[in-house]
Amino acid sequence: MPLDAKRNSLGFAKAPSDTRVVVAMSGGVDSSVVAAQLAEEGYDVVGVTLQLYDHGAALAKKGACCAGRDIHDARRVAETMGFPHYVLDYENSFRESVIEEFADSYLGGATPVPCIRCNERVKFRDLLETAKDLDADCMATGHYIQRRLGASGAELHRAADPVRDQSYFLFSTTSEQLDYLRFPLGHLEDKAATRALAAKYGLPVADKPDSQDICFVPNGDYASVIEKLRPGAGEPGHIVDLDGKPLGTHHGVIHYTIGQRRGLGIGGLSEPLYVVKLDPETRQVVVGPKSALATRLVPLRELNWLGDAPLESRSEWHIGVKVRSTRPPREAILRPKGEGFAEVELLTPEEGVSPGQACVFYDMDSTRVFGGGWIWRGY
Repeated sequence: MPLDAKRNSLGFAKAPSDTRVVVAMSGGVDSSVVAAQLAEEGYDVVGVTLQLYDHGAALAKKGACCAGRDIHDARRVAETMGFPHYVLDYENSFRESVIEEFADSYLGGATPVPCIRCNERVKFRDLLETAKDLDADCMATGHYIQRRLGASGAELHRAADPVRDQSYFLFSTTSEQLDYLRFPLGHLEDKAATRALAAKYGLPVADKPDSQDICFVPNGDYASVIEKLRPGAGEPGHIVDLDGKPLGTHHGVIHYTIGQRRGLGIGGLSEPLYVVKLDPETRQVVVGPKSALATRLVPLRELNWLGDAPLESRSEWHIGVKVRSTRPPREAILRPKGEGFAEVELLTPEEGVSPGQACVFYDMDSTRVFGGGWIWRGY
């Protein structure tokens, strides 16, 4: 096929049948639709599902991705659409790259986001390399985000549906990875459109509920998981006010998160108190009024920059940022600090900013995502 031939829907100048694409299949409706759609278009589709944690325990767990039932569902979709499907055991990689850090971060008083680390270290690193080993031209996923070609190459953009947009969880995707990845669902107007496609293709997962929990955290009970991974982690300590005055006791710092109001066990006060700081070294949970949660300066590390010009080419960048996945981008100033570090100044202070979470960068005048960094306590 000549070089100036019309490119296919995945951007390659050759027929779909000559284009191999590995589809990361979680067993849910989103990735299943991606695989089915590409198979119908005639691509050489290879479905891959990752077993990320103990298969026996996974079979009994509902509402999470990459569990035993999901592996079965992914296989059924592959059989329905007639393409090969493989299950890869990534349990050790997942434990080392995601679960262990999750436990250590919680013990350190942070509020980690393991789904970002899973995308970064397992799906977009290990699985992506496997896709290349399979001689695939690209890897496709069911994430709701858009990849567009710009003047300087592939760009990351928010999904068309702001409710489903997953840019917060994909900020650490590198430019090199973005060259290889494809996100066929990012342009869809809503989840109903995805389910309509699933019904069109006759997929057995068309009505399957979305996953809700972190896959290895049953019912959102983080503390019980940490205590299992790190016996003795729930050591008791004091709940203190901003001046260090004891107000009560607790059964372990791991049971609390920044911004928490309920479950403190402190009554008879004139105003509500919130968790404003966790100090694992002294085993103190520091509480204060809601106003004490307001944060303006946010230190960042492990930066991933996706702008066209180098981050250090300016002393300041006026951008939008998200410090929580559920909040819209807010205006901010990004100041590079060298060697993967930066500081963000929020023009409007945010409440509940916690170490361990992500701060994601956006262009306020478009849908483009400029990367982001991990929030930490600073020096």
